Amino acid sequence: MSNSPSESRTFCGYIAIVGRPNVGKSTLLNHLLRQKISITSRKPQTTRHRILGISSCKRYQCVFVDTPGLHATEYRKLNRVMNDTVAQVIKSVDIVLFLVDKTNFNEADEKVLELLRHTQVPVLLLVNKVDLVKDKESLLPFIDKISKRFAFAEIVPVSALGGHNLDSIESLVKRYLPEGDFLFPEDQITDRSSRFLAAELIREKVTRQLGDELPYEVTVEIENFKQEGVILHIHGLILVDKSGQKKILVGKDGDRLKRIGSSAREDMEKAFETKVMLNLWVKVKSGWADDERALQSLGYLD
Repeated sequence: MSNSPSESRTFCGYIAIVGRPNVGKSTLLNHLLRQKISITSRKPQTTRHRILGISSCKRYQCVFVDTPGLHATEYRKLNRVMNDTVAQVIKSVDIVLFLVDKTNFNEADEKVLELLRHTQVPVLLLVNKVDLVKDKESLLPFIDKISKRFAFAEIVPVSALGGHNLDSIESLVKRYLPEGDFLFPEDQITDRSSRFLAAELIREKVTRQLGDELPYEVTVEIENFKQEGVILHIHGLILVDKSGQKKILVGKDGDRLKRIGSSAREDMEKAFETKVMLNLWVKVKSGWADDERALQSLGYLD
């Protein structure tokens, strides 16, 4: 029996996840996909790249675009590149999910809102981390106040980490998806390579190990990524800006670097479903975060 025209229609579109640094964008993406593809930490500005997360279900394909946090101040070339990435993404998507942190709306949130004033697509405001709001009665006045500043298509209180109300986000996104053919195979989860994901997993562990000691000028480059028999061999180079940062990262007798490597390797084995042999080195590359050629070679510039 053939499908009716309405049953054969498919819907597909790009959905940007935007907001200031450390508001929960990557956590939200991972929960929506039910799979980790975007690294997370409590350190602001963890996400630096545009990352696609693809969710396909029956007649719907949602292509979520995780973006770097928008910076109120552009200290380095890297900050400017990340802000440009956010602005370009907003111009090229079908739906925007704008995350704010509880009832805290600051200068960086305002900068995001200014960008959104130039878009014609539906913008859904997600008030994140509502489970951490002690005074629940403060939520409604906040939502009422912010709703008067922009014509949001929907306003939804959520908890990206706790999973609160995420099902309603998926339903709402599908409601606003444009009709169209799927853009990716149904089993594809992201547009990023395994090599890229390996670099991001290392950077996540660096971020989590160092916490407040973390120098902003840290990035990771994968020099070798090769499957040999049942073992995947990965050589990762961690770049820092100053020699003192290298000492912090390596730790006493190399202990900290070993912990970073061990934790990253465990996640890689889960992600790539194979045994991993990971070797890490730390190298000083002064000024890379302000060097356009370095940013190009490290994948920050398209």
